[in-house]
Amino acid sequence: MGLGILCPGQGAQSAAMLDILAGGDRAEATLDLAAATLGVHPRELVGGPPERLFENAIAQPLVCAVTLAAWAELAPRLPAPLVLAGYSVGELAAHACAGTLEPEALFPLARRRAEGMDGACERPNGLVAVRGIPVADLESLCARHGVWMAIINGPDRAVVGGLADPLAAFGHRAQALGGSLTPLAVSVASHTPLMTPALGAFGAILAGTPMARPLVPVLAGIDGSAVLSAERAREVLLRQLDRPIRWWDCLRALQERGCTVLLELGPGSTLSRMATELFPGLEARSVADFKTLDGVLRWVEGRL
Repeated sequence: MGLGILCPGQGAQSAAMLDILAGGDRAEATLDLAAATLGVHPRELVGGPPERLFENAIAQPLVCAVTLAAWAELAPRLPAPLVLAGYSVGELAAHACAGTLEPEALFPLARRRAEGMDGACERPNGLVAVRGIPVADLESLCARHGVWMAIINGPDRAVVGGLADPLAAFGHRAQALGGSLTPLAVSVASHTPLMTPALGAFGAILAGTPMARPLVPVLAGIDGSAVLSAERAREVLLRQLDRPIRWWDCLRALQERGCTVLLELGPGSTLSRMATELFPGLEARSVADFKTLDGVLRWVEGRL
């Protein structure tokens, strides 16, 4: 039996996502650090216009801030995790939780990552989640419409990205074949070749960012392998910009490495729900499912 930690990507930001962290000194210190990068405190952001929470250059460091703030409060009181995994930008946050990155480095990295992705493609582009079509068939359908697999979440669920018009044509055909489609609240086709122009600048930033050996293994989103060095962390964090995330492989790797309980740090509960749907033997919850951090700790302790 063992604990695995999940760090989410964008999409579940909400005005209530900081409520559970209220009054936590470690969480507040983390949020204060993020404010220096965001130019505004996260608590001011969640109290403002909801659409700001989904602007890429705001959303990526903000999601990392919420995740790391939750970890700062919980880590001293949780059993040591066997492994961490992060979904898209959550992989950056996972490395901060694992000690690869200092918090002071995490937030500028997340901001620069988002800005590079925003500038990589000037034409309208985006992502859509697809369920109900086998991955092999979906790959063929993508190739025919000039779009790409961005994230593989399961045997018949994935995220597809591309330019707006080809993505719309792909969507019509996927629905005709019985697929269920959900457009995602992001403005860039992450993890597709449209992001390749961002690699040079972000690679230089990663090369200049101090990193340490992870204290806990972090799974690489691109293949589910364990990252055990700073050099490998830099490599996979760069390669995931324009290559598909194989989250299904990460979930299988978590189970293979002995994780029987998964805790998602939030915001949202997308990853924990997905884990229990795909692997019924796993017990998974998100911090976002609870009203207090003490409730989170009791749940984990009761399962381990």
